[in-house]
Amino acid sequence: MQLNKKQTEILEVAINLFKERGYLATSMRDLAAHLHIKAPSLYAHIQSKDELLQWICFSIAQKFFEGLKEVQAAEVTANQRLNLFIEKHLCIVLENPNVTHIYSNEWKHLENRLTEFLKLRKKYEHKVEKMLFEIYHTENWELKSPAFTTKFILHTLNHSYLWFKKNRHSTPEIADEIRDKVLYGLLGRY
Repeated sequence: MQLNKKQTEILEVAINLFKERGYLATSMRDLAAHLHIKAPSLYAHIQSKDELLQWICFSIAQKFFEGLKEVQAAEVTANQRLNLFIEKHLCIVLENPNVTHIYSNEWKHLENRLTEFLKLRKKYEHKVEKMLFEIYHTENWELKSPAFTTKFILHTLNHSYLWFKKNRHSTPEIADEIRDKVLYGLLGRY
């Protein structure tokens, strides 16, 4: 998705407003007012408010997939792979807190591409679940519910921006803390 300068400006304003007010409570008039243009002028650059939500949700999903691909390609031990996955995913979340908030909370308002987005999220979850299963199997850790574990880890990572600030905490330290909490909580030991 290649955006021109004006589309990027509109998207940045939309991200802030969607995060601040929510997708449904943000109107095209609100966007236009923050951009100091008339609402009809927006349509010269974007098709709809839904298109903005699509750009937001699909662009961060792509970043998550790219990070996962790097993790899968890394020649590291299973335990290191889990650390690397947590760190990569967390880095994307902390570098894009407003976008992650929208991705996690406003996706359900997608109109035209909701089914496609849900399939994409499911595909990502499935890939993460498969990776976690392989890690647990290699390490001889007990994994009672790969699906629950995957959802638990992704939910924790996707909402970590609420607890940590990128400029005050280092991603490796946060990743280590989350990994330790997840492993201790899920395994009952280190």
